[in-house]
Amino acid sequence: MYPILTVVGSWTLRITYMLGDATLFGTRALFLSLGPRFSISKISHQIYQIGVRCIPVILLVSIFTGLVLGLQGYHTLSQFGTEGLVGSAVALSLVRELGPVLTALMVIGQAGSTMAAELGMMRSSEQIDALETMDIPPLSFLVGPRLIAGMICFPLLTSIFNIVGIYGGYLATVVMLDIDSGTYWYRVIDSINLDTVIGGYSKSLLFAANSLMICCYMGYNLHKHGGLHGAQGVNTAATTAVVLSSISTLILDYLVTAWML
Repeated sequence: MYPILTVVGSWTLRITYMLGDATLFGTRALFLSLGPRFSISKISHQIYQIGVRCIPVILLVSIFTGLVLGLQGYHTLSQFGTEGLVGSAVALSLVRELGPVLTALMVIGQAGSTMAAELGMMRSSEQIDALETMDIPPLSFLVGPRLIAGMICFPLLTSIFNIVGIYGGYLATVVMLDIDSGTYWYRVIDSINLDTVIGGYSKSLLFAANSLMICCYMGYNLHKHGGLHGAQGVNTAATTAVVLSSISTLILDYLVTAWML
């Protein structure tokens, strides 16, 4: 019994320390990147890497999420004779929860793993050490632009996810199941208010800061975790970054939802 508690306690302390260190790491990177070395070109490049390259997967996931929500919502609500409310169910589910969460998970899987791998390879090949030798702050040069670009891209990608998902629900209910089109759009518009939209975007920004800080931290500090270098170390850093970012995103979603309700 006691060895199990020891192992659990050890892992809890290690993860807590790492998350705190990653938060300080990301905060320093943001402040340094907003100083004299602020670079629009680097941020624009990262916006392309994080935002534009993730659009196809966001479109694919969102349309099928909307289709599933429409079908499930219709068949559930029809049991109570309230299938006309399916528009509200689809819109609220997407804007409040599924839009920010699934967008974050998709971006973590594609862009977050790439960030961790790129920074890990730079650390392994001593490129980051070379920047420090040339008196170029690696945090503002490598990490800051990625964090700023992520804070810009996450809400925009969430908006795309929500809009396409709502149209997916439209296809599932109006086109396939013959729900009245006017009723569907009336329920969608009536159910979404400013507080709902702000809540969804607040989650999106929080998920962006959390997930990208962890991904950048794992790659940048490759030499501090696990003692692995080269391809094996980069692979471990990228995998760990994706797992921790995804789990922490779901935990944050629960905490924020419980606080907002």
